[in-house]
Amino acid sequence: MTRSTGPGVLDEEYRLLRHEVAAAPVQRQAVLVEGPDASSYLQGQCSQDVVSLAAGASADALLLSPQGKLDALVRVTRSGPERFVVDVDAGFADVVVARLQRFRLRVKVAIELLPWHCVALRGPAAAAAAAPGSEVGGGGIAIAFDWNGVTGVDLLGPGPVVPSDVPVAGPEAWSAVRVEAGIPLMGAELDDRTIAAEADLLDRAVSFTKGCYTGQELVARLDARGNRVARRLRGLVLPDGEDPGGATGGDRSPGGDQRGPRPGDGVAVDGRDVGRVTSVAWSPVLGCAVALAYVHRSVEPPAAAAVCPPADQAVAALAPDAAVAGSGAVAPDAAVAGSGAVARGAAVAGDGTGGGTPGQRAEVRALPLVGPG
Repeated sequence: MTRSTGPGVLDEEYRLLRHEVAAAPVQRQAVLVEGPDASSYLQGQCSQDVVSLAAGASADALLLSPQGKLDALVRVTRSGPERFVVDVDAGFADVVVARLQRFRLRVKVAIELLPWHCVALRGPAAAAAAAPGSEVGGGGIAIAFDWNGVTGVDLLGPGPVVPSDVPVAGPEAWSAVRVEAGIPLMGAELDDRTIAAEADLLDRAVSFTKGCYTGQELVARLDARGNRVARRLRGLVLPDGEDPGGATGGDRSPGGDQRGPRPGDGVAVDGRDVGRVTSVAWSPVLGCAVALAYVHRSVEPPAAAAVCPPADQAVAALAPDAAVAGSGAVAPDAAVAGSGAVARGAAVAGDGTGGGTPGQRAEVRALPLVGPG
């Protein structure tokens, strides 16, 4: 089914994703892990207890480096006694294949990229449109999705199609739902510097009762210390923020000439550098711009903040390694192009407290920003 265009489309697509059903532009890739040793091999490579998965069952899992940093957030589905489908955000299947191949020594397991695609149905009526566990054409699978109240079904296979009675939503509507719910995306919120506890992935993606797996030491050590990591994934609400990217077809903000928030912008609290924006969207239900950001653990939500572009604020990103030492130290983040490194605690120009170019008013909040229903 094609997507409609016209006034109010964003609001309607958002309503469907939240309260009915629509196809969302969620791109996934799939990797097949199969062979006599598939379950035991995956058990030692990922954070989830895959041996206990029943046929057709799925669970989120982490593939970690030996140092405990994130290689990929994946979903593992048992499709046979010794056959698993591992799917991941598009663009990271090669990372998954390389990571799983790295430690494949003297085991009978085959690892290959599948020529599969994803049709993602989101909304409470998704299961009625395509039942989880049902067969998808060409030997694919239908997998239930649930994250912070956002529910749906993912159709994975060689050629999944959107059901004829399901409308198609655009990227702006899905971005609003994703950011509000705090659903992290590989390449945005998650990369090879991420520690699982920073993005609140432990409860859904880690088993603390299974045996050893690659990267377990850091996860276990931080858990024993109360997961006191240096930064946390938080939500931002920008009541004066411009519609990012003109998603609604025009600026809905009071200050129409104001630059909207963008990934890479800095976050300041009380004139001090505390974090970095990773994703932005326009929230129809809140009527303003919203964002995801990694924010220093010293900032307890809700907290007043300001968002400033790198040209106005030298962004000091928080070093995940500081969590292990418990020092709360921060370090420059090379991923923020053009940012000059400053020590944590340095005065920030542009946050509205000490002069400079005014930053955009924001509030740091816990996730999700919008509850279900």
